[in-house]
Amino acid sequence: MFGLFKKDPVKKLEEQYSKKMEEAINAQRNGDIDGFSKLSFEADQIDKQIEELKKQ
Repeated sequence: MFGLFKKDPVKKLEEQYSKKMEEAINAQRNGDIDGFSKLSFEADQIDKQIEELKKQ
């Protein structure tokens, strides 16, 4: 009953991952390779969190 309105943490992280990857792609297109690298790393960290939550 109380879990009905609880947000799914995996869904929230997947949205953050998607947003980071979009920012990374835009940085790469604009020639900002350093920014692309940083954003890709952050997206990878979010992806690892998603995988950990899915294992539980």
